[in-house]
Amino acid sequence: MIRALVLLLALAACEASPAPEFFGAERSEHIRDGRTYVVYRKDARFEVVRLGYAQRGDHGAIRETMLALVPEVTGCRINPRTLSGDSGEMRGSLTC
Repeated sequence: MIRALVLLLALAACEASPAPEFFGAERSEHIRDGRTYVVYRKDARFEVVRLGYAQRGDHGAIRETMLALVPEVTGCRINPRTLSGDSGEMRGSLTC
């Protein structure tokens, strides 16, 4: 019981935590198509994190949503050469 509670608290604490390079970044939370995304922006870099579970087959649409959300939130374009990550978390540079 205690082990399960510790695991649950650990998972809850890190669910929307940015990568260390984004500590102190501007944070915004958005809901698209019933999913919650958190966008972190620090200078000309971004990280977008999807919260919650995704079923097999949903990942392509989630990735498209993430790529569309970043310019909408930041007002800048994504530099595609710098893009890394997947449908759970993505990082890259911005061109403003």
